[in-house]
Amino acid sequence: MPGHDIIDSYGLATVLYGFAGAGYFWDTGENIIPRKIFIQCFLVILSAYAAGWGCIKVGPDFTRPDAPVSASWLESRDERLSDQPANYRTWWHAFNDPALNRIIDLAYRQNLTLKAAGLRVLEGRALLGISVGMLFPQDQRLTGSYERNRVSGGAFQAGALTQQIYDQAQAGIAVSWEIDFWGRYRRDIESVRNLWKASLADYDSALVSLTADAATFYIAIRTLEKRVDITRQNTAIQKESLGIAEARYNAGTTSERDVEQARTQFMDTQATTPLLEGQLLQAKNGLSVLLGLPPGDLTDLLSGTSDIPTPPVRVAVGIPADLLRRRPDIRSTEYQAASQCARIGVAKADLLPAFSLVGTFDFLATDALKSSTGDLFRWNNRQYTWGPVGNWKILNYGRLYNAVRVEDARFQQLIVSYQNTVLKAQQEVEDALAGFLRSQERAEFLAESLKSAKASLNIAIAQYREGVADYTTVISAQQALLNAQDSLAGTLGDVSRYLTATYRALGGGWQIRENMDLVPQETKDVMLERTNWGDLLKPSVYIPRD
Repeated sequence: MPGHDIIDSYGLATVLYGFAGAGYFWDTGENIIPRKIFIQCFLVILSAYAAGWGCIKVGPDFTRPDAPVSASWLESRDERLSDQPANYRTWWHAFNDPALNRIIDLAYRQNLTLKAAGLRVLEGRALLGISVGMLFPQDQRLTGSYERNRVSGGAFQAGALTQQIYDQAQAGIAVSWEIDFWGRYRRDIESVRNLWKASLADYDSALVSLTADAATFYIAIRTLEKRVDITRQNTAIQKESLGIAEARYNAGTTSERDVEQARTQFMDTQATTPLLEGQLLQAKNGLSVLLGLPPGDLTDLLSGTSDIPTPPVRVAVGIPADLLRRRPDIRSTEYQAASQCARIGVAKADLLPAFSLVGTFDFLATDALKSSTGDLFRWNNRQYTWGPVGNWKILNYGRLYNAVRVEDARFQQLIVSYQNTVLKAQQEVEDALAGFLRSQERAEFLAESLKSAKASLNIAIAQYREGVADYTTVISAQQALLNAQDSLAGTLGDVSRYLTATYRALGGGWQIRENMDLVPQETKDVMLERTNWGDLLKPSVYIPRD
């Protein structure tokens, strides 16, 4: 199993070290452990070790569940799409927008949610260390005590004592080691290791969301800036029309109704600007928090072209089967299922007998029997107990069997969850592709509509100046122009937003963390001041290898 070298090398070293210590006492000639018993126990423990680290591991081995995957995308025949695999590492470069590149780079370095996800990977590695530690003697204690006692004069042992009040001192060591005969602890390691891998997949999933969210905020900002600019331009046009209506009214060539209609439309359009500006400010605030910054001025960061990002002419989307390894949320669900599968083995091990080696060695001295507590460490004051212990939970009234059933039911739930995640991933891609392609088609129609709206307005104003048409015609033409311009700007934003959603659904963006540290160095420095982390903060140690 992965990481077996961590377990085997230290496990064998522990066994040999323990017997080296026992061999020392045997070689002293003190007959603490007779030769025959020592050799027999040595062979028994090595056999148990070989069995425990060998083929015996109760419970099922995990295999990836089957999941329904389409052979191709529904839109795969569209000329704007390609089923060729693509490099999704920096998908946002397809927009060719330097400001967008700066924003995503800053978000990757500063986003607080992503930093928390990196720390959860570190937490998972520490939990794995706890689990691996259970393979070694689980209970190793240095013991010591000092007591002052008074024995009742009527007690039966009182006559054997030289005094009723005496002191007693004790110091020693106690060890208990449950041999992993049925693979209980190795299944637990397997479970924790997969949860550790799932935490990395969750980090990748957070990174996919981060890059997509940053791009979505940026596209929203550029779209709103365009809509604000359109509103201001139309406000200026309508103000000019209001001036024309007032001039004609003053000249007596039109009625006051034309002036009031012009003023109504002018004020309505002008009232739209604060609404859009508020939405723009909210989008900038959301982007600031995503960048790990308090809401503030992003002028420098957004400097450059203010156009809505333009998508490439053709987009590579691969095939649905690629999602199984690229989408981190699918990998996370798979690792969680693998972890739960191992928990079945942990529960099944409780149905079988457990074998342990226990022992104590200590010195005991008292001044009640012509001795002194100062003689505590005299060799003659030693005492010890050691030997094998068996433990089998019987008559459990179905509790252990039901515990296995609980773990099995949870495993089956995660299998279904994995299959559902695969299905939803395909749906997300299909939905995003449909939105992307249909938005492009809508933008083409709106572009033609805008041309007609501009021509219609020019004709309406000219006819109104000449007195051929009333002002209602001008108002309708101006409103049609504003609607066409605003709809086109919003739809162009939708095109880029749906392409971003496509890249998110395809699982792109997390690859930028490869060969990178997940926890910033300044965070590590703070943690090292609090806690001894040893080598665990090295990326090669705490980042799991797939």
